[in-house]
Amino acid sequence: MLHSTISSPGLSHGFSKRDCLLYNNRIDRMRGNEYPMLRGKTYLDHAGTTLPAKSLITAFSEQMQTHLLGNPHSSSSSEPSISHRIVEETRLQVLQLFKANPDHFDLVFVANATAGIKLVVEAFNGCPEGYEYYYHRDSHTSLVGPRELACKSHCFLSDDEVEEWMKSGGSHTPPLEKVENGLRLFAYPAQSNMNGRRLPLSWCSSFRSSSDNPQTFTLLDVAALASTTLLDLSDHINAPDFTVLSFYKIFGFPNLGGLIVRKSAGHVFDHRRYFGGGTTEMTTCSGQPWVERKKSSLHERLEDGTGATHSIVALNCAIGVHARLFGFEEASVHARWLAHCLYEKLVSMKHANGRLVCRIYKDPTSTYTDAKTQGPTVAFNICKSDGTWVSSSKVGAMAEKWNLLVRTGSMCNPAGMAHALAVTHEDIRTAYDSGFRCGQADDVRNGVPMGIVRVSFGAMSVLKDVEAFLMFVEECFVESKKDSVFGSEDKFRNSEQSAMPSPSIGKLSALKSRRKRWWSKILRMCLPLRE
Repeated sequence: MLHSTISSPGLSHGFSKRDCLLYNNRIDRMRGNEYPMLRGKTYLDHAGTTLPAKSLITAFSEQMQTHLLGNPHSSSSSEPSISHRIVEETRLQVLQLFKANPDHFDLVFVANATAGIKLVVEAFNGCPEGYEYYYHRDSHTSLVGPRELACKSHCFLSDDEVEEWMKSGGSHTPPLEKVENGLRLFAYPAQSNMNGRRLPLSWCSSFRSSSDNPQTFTLLDVAALASTTLLDLSDHINAPDFTVLSFYKIFGFPNLGGLIVRKSAGHVFDHRRYFGGGTTEMTTCSGQPWVERKKSSLHERLEDGTGATHSIVALNCAIGVHARLFGFEEASVHARWLAHCLYEKLVSMKHANGRLVCRIYKDPTSTYTDAKTQGPTVAFNICKSDGTWVSSSKVGAMAEKWNLLVRTGSMCNPAGMAHALAVTHEDIRTAYDSGFRCGQADDVRNGVPMGIVRVSFGAMSVLKDVEAFLMFVEECFVESKKDSVFGSEDKFRNSEQSAMPSPSIGKLSALKSRRKRWWSKILRMCLPLRE
């Protein structure tokens, strides 16, 4: 059975509420030294990228000053160069992180998760008979794109539709004509980058085994999941054929990605026509064109040109620094705990007239106390007391005045966003035709939000980050009885024009008192995460 490293509900593997507080306090103490860029700021976009530790930058700098790292292709000796040795050592370290046996898996270094997806699709597109493509509603845009090269494609709009398809062996839904003798690819995210919902990892093997096409493969996007939780690939039989990730989401640096290939699916790349420098044994250009590609390993024939050697050196450093500072299991549980704290407070916030302040876009099957179903992300919109929406982009702009960094907009998750906001294909096309574009300043169209606010936590997040964001929402958006007399717009206008409260002498006592109340509320609300 394929599973994530943190696979059981609640505070698993012996973690208690005391462990979470101890971890929180330890991280809080070291943040000033390891993350000087956070002084005076609250970073809440770890699903976009997490932050690199000062120790990582220092370790990388020392490596670059210590070793003479040439082009790995330039070695004249039969012995591997230092560059080559570090690259291969790091490749093995990454596989070990994911418990992927090198006998059954290979790692291809790519620019990012999207580049890994593109590499897989190049191979499928090279199949003479073409390929069918299936993807889940919660897919990132990069997983939607492969449909443009497929002979047939279909988006599963629900989990039930996926399950029904597997029960029927692919003959029930969707009603697509089969691509005779072609390939079939099913792709989905292990965790939605939009709201942190985690999808069943069992689909990887179930989809493959239930298909009436023996040439069926699975592609799993773990970019969002791996930011705090590592996938366990020790069961190679049930593992995805292709797994893509971005290392900057895990470590903050370097900007590098990986494609983990199950070797039993490696023959698919025989269909890939393009070849680049370093991937061939020999080639001719005069007479009859001929090329013999490298066959000793998958990565040797798929890593076109000179590899990102310096980035791979940085990755080598990042793995060690992350293990020393955090530990993957502790960081995973802690980040999800913080998200649970934020969720429980936001979901209960009300205006003076009783209307809820936030609409939170959490899947009904997900719960923050279950690591199998939910990651450390909270997605929501803010509603005024009169029932109208606050534009997510305006929330983001106001948050910046409070030195808070969150993500707003459509999250590059078109179908997941449409489902959460209950907007149709026609609604989206109408908005586009009227001039609306992704990232626009006002994303409320005809009274309907076209974007969301996303808060996400990482290994170096602490309870004070939760506190800071909750104070921001209460101060700027929760309307009191006094506000209701003057109207929502007056409250919103004043909040939009104001910056974060300054800790002047006149306000210092009040702020300290409020902070104590916040801590008390948060700790009572969050503890414990129940099994």
